[in-house]
Amino acid sequence: MKSILLIGLGRFGKHIAIHLNELGHQVMAVDCVEERVEAVLPIVTNAQIGDSTNADFLKSLGIGNFDVCIVAIGNDFQSSLETTSLLKELGAKLVVSRAARDVHAKFLLRNGADEVVYPEKQLAKWTAIRYSSDHILDYIELGDDYALFEVPIPFEWLSRTIGQIDIRKKYGINIIGIKRNGILDLSITPATVLVKGETMLVLGRYKDIQKCFR
Repeated sequence: MKSILLIGLGRFGKHIAIHLNELGHQVMAVDCVEERVEAVLPIVTNAQIGDSTNADFLKSLGIGNFDVCIVAIGNDFQSSLETTSLLKELGAKLVVSRAARDVHAKFLLRNGADEVVYPEKQLAKWTAIRYSSDHILDYIELGDDYALFEVPIPFEWLSRTIGQIDIRKKYGINIIGIKRNGILDLSITPATVLVKGETMLVLGRYKDIQKCFR
């Protein structure tokens, strides 16, 4: 369990709060809009109304006590930048800030952000890959053109073992797990038999996935 400071409770920030709560973390939520703060009170450990660009206000939160500080402000880049900079000045251990554009990311990283997330850009890429491919059900980008993909098992592979199809040798793709009835099984071996109705979790480059499952 981690102690997390979440600043900015718009749609993106609220969804982060919901998922952090589901994961069992302690969350201090902050926004300058009272209605937004009240909306997340049932799902966070604590919440305060305040201006995150005010150094005295941030200092009162005890920034150094949080494992992660997330700046989820989306409609005011100046406030996001100032908040990010102040958090680092006040001793934040890890600052993760939201960016909408590449230029925003550059400024945030230069002014205190340890990491930057692009919710719109990342979702746009996920949507493009997911719905332009008949064989990709889901994916998680890992960087350097590599990603984890969930794909259906091709008809010609049914009743064969992972060792028999040997896609690692042919395409440079690794089968990481098998999903059965929504449950992921990572304890697979070359002797694991592929069955109709299952999906595979595979690790590889997008272009190799396209070649293998075209």
